[in-house]
Amino acid sequence: MTFVNILFEIEENIAIITINRPDKLNALNAGTINDLSAAIDEVESNEEILSAILTGAGKAFVAGADISEFPSMDAKDGEHLSRHGQEILFNKVENCSKPFVAAVNGFALGGGCELAMACHFRVASEKAKFGQPEVNLGLIPGYGGTQRLTTLVGKGRAMELCMTAHIADAKEAENIGLVNHVTTVESLLEHTKNILGIINKKSPMALAKTIKCINASNSPEGFNTEIEEFGSCFGTPEMKEGVSAFLEKRKADFKGAKA
Repeated sequence: MTFVNILFEIEENIAIITINRPDKLNALNAGTINDLSAAIDEVESNEEILSAILTGAGKAFVAGADISEFPSMDAKDGEHLSRHGQEILFNKVENCSKPFVAAVNGFALGGGCELAMACHFRVASEKAKFGQPEVNLGLIPGYGGTQRLTTLVGKGRAMELCMTAHIADAKEAENIGLVNHVTTVESLLEHTKNILGIINKKSPMALAKTIKCINASNSPEGFNTEIEEFGSCFGTPEMKEGVSAFLEKRKADFKGAKA
């Protein structure tokens, strides 16, 4: 596929998607959002791809939305911007059936923090910085920031971060549960690929169902979703292979998984 604002490559069954507007600190404009949406579709449809990494070129993951697009917008435009972005990118990342991990190499602010939070989990370099500084612009997060941040760090911390526009460094982000791991800039991608190398050996079907159930955890139907998805595993080839391998004391060989 050909993209304008991102780089897309596949290494060892992992799609590496790099937002490539370093001169703009990878700010999310309409073209970048459209490119990322198409890249997620490629991850979903390409059988060679088992998981994906999202990162940024240069000194930023994503430093925010492209504010230069905002001055001409009214309330109706702003609502459309938020709703459309959620539908074609942020929700699509969150609900991707394949593991999608953010490798945060620098600034992840505003829409960039929201994009990282939409991924299934986050690995950060020691130079990464996270924040929702929208109140400084007379705005609030519009791509799920108030919702996903609350889920990850709790109501009190989410309130404080969004109200103060505080920028958290990588260690603080790890301490409050915003990121899973912190590593050096040089080893960020390799560390993330190593984690996905472990995940890629697991049952693709079970991984997809796990993502679906955890995403439903804040819903009243969360427990019922888990019950239904658990039941639907039974009788499938992947479940039979996994159980047989356990009983036979060997490693499971899941169809589609990387051996």
